[in-house]
Amino acid sequence: METRDRNWWKESVVYQIYPRSFQDSGGDGVGDLRGIINRLGYLSDLGIDVIWICPVYDSPNDDNGYDIRDFYKMQAEYGTMEDMLELIVSAEALGIRIIMDLVANHTSDEHAWFVESRSSKDNPKRDWYIWRPGLGGEEPTNWESNFGGSAWEYDEDTQEYYLHCFSRKQPDLNWENPEVRRNIFSMMEWWIDKGIAGFRIDAITFIKKDQRFPNLKTEEGRRYAPLAGASLNQPGILDFLHEMKREVLKPRNVMTVAEAPGVPIEQIHEYVDEQSGVFNMIFQFDHVDLDVKPAAKGIYHSWKLTDFKHALSKWQTETADKGWMALFMENHDHVRSVSKFGSDSLYREESSKMLAAYYFLMRGTPFIYQGQEIGMTNHHFASIEEYRDIESINFHAYETALGRPKADILNHLAKRSRDQGRMPMQWSAEPMAGFTSGEPWLRVNPNYTSINVEQSLHDGNSILHFYRKLIRLRRENKALIYGSYREIYKDSEELGGYVRTLGNEEWTILCNFTDRNAAIPAPLAGSIVLSNRNDHEADIMKPYETVICKAECEAGQEETASPSC
Repeated sequence: METRDRNWWKESVVYQIYPRSFQDSGGDGVGDLRGIINRLGYLSDLGIDVIWICPVYDSPNDDNGYDIRDFYKMQAEYGTMEDMLELIVSAEALGIRIIMDLVANHTSDEHAWFVESRSSKDNPKRDWYIWRPGLGGEEPTNWESNFGGSAWEYDEDTQEYYLHCFSRKQPDLNWENPEVRRNIFSMMEWWIDKGIAGFRIDAITFIKKDQRFPNLKTEEGRRYAPLAGASLNQPGILDFLHEMKREVLKPRNVMTVAEAPGVPIEQIHEYVDEQSGVFNMIFQFDHVDLDVKPAAKGIYHSWKLTDFKHALSKWQTETADKGWMALFMENHDHVRSVSKFGSDSLYREESSKMLAAYYFLMRGTPFIYQGQEIGMTNHHFASIEEYRDIESINFHAYETALGRPKADILNHLAKRSRDQGRMPMQWSAEPMAGFTSGEPWLRVNPNYTSINVEQSLHDGNSILHFYRKLIRLRRENKALIYGSYREIYKDSEELGGYVRTLGNEEWTILCNFTDRNAAIPAPLAGSIVLSNRNDHEADIMKPYETVICKAECEAGQEETASPSC
């Protein structure tokens, strides 16, 4: 990749906001649009270029906004459309673009389209959703919802079932119907006209279903089978996506990042090839889902550092010539990275910085999730009553019914629940972490008194300031954006790293993923530009140490196998 292929979204750093937990301006315990506006100065000082805002559309909040009741209206507890437009304009004045979630696989069951669809079998919008009669007094198929239980919900009035890949209050749209596609595309254009710069596209690989609607093989002792085999990245989905590109994305030249589970690495170019692909970039989840694959649903799976490194590096290699990746360690659907991949106690600061350096300078566009920049951690909830995430609540009920011990269920949720990443942003040591003056919708992590933005701003060696340095370093050195990627120490269970090369510049990022000293097999050359420690010793990496080095290469030496910097 040469710098002639430059594009603004490649050179950007994105900050993801989960609005419900970011900043409450009204004292009702729920974050809102006005709260985001009030924190734009903080985000500008951090140095980010784009904000991705999770859904703020009108919603009954069964799945915290991903069940949309009206695409053209704001959720009242978040604010008004005027607030949203003010946010777009205010962010633009600071050089920050806004992208929004596009939820196109499903709507709320309270959306006007679905209200009509379920009103009668002969309603013109009946075919806007997926309805099927039961079989032998049971569901049309044995598909299991991603949130547990059957993926089919029975409607008493019309005596048929509708499909929901997620919550029963999130009926799936029927993308086989061209009217559905046209209305989704029209909605996308409406928002682009309001001034947003693009979309993070939610669960997009679920929009195509196997039209045979087959039963799937179940695991022993389970009634339902995961629906991925019939409703995830199915043949024909690219016809829908290329239509979206042709009708909306290409003419409007907007930024797109797709949540695309189920896309195998061999197919990545069909999604992100810069000429023939559909999206600018996608999220892949191999590294964050190591602990649940290939084990059965709800079973924690052990993994090694080499598994983690390979899960990231293979996508770097595959997209080296054509394509681009979205780089991330956390988001609203996953737990805190320092608790999962680092040390959230003794070495919290060191390992948070190390993880930041490791992912941030790979080839792709980095995403920072709110609170990640201050090293927010997981918290062990004492009971299911403390959880708010519908997936976690359903999981608890389903596994309890199967006889699984409750302590085992809670231990699993402590490692995997989406609520771990959704606890309110920790702004200060004031009551409720400065997030709200009221009672927060989800409890605040008790460690907010020592882990918060205010404290981080006053500490020149904080994780927050390290992120600022990373952002500035990446912006000022195009080799860290457009340079080639080559992994080093790929077989090590202690060290991880890679080399970025552009022209005669060679940058090495080297990390120790352990809580003990690790020997460096080959001496480092060049100069250290950034590190998370000030006591680096030759040939040794201290616990969770990271070093970022720069060297000038001789002509023709860019592709040597040396790990030197």
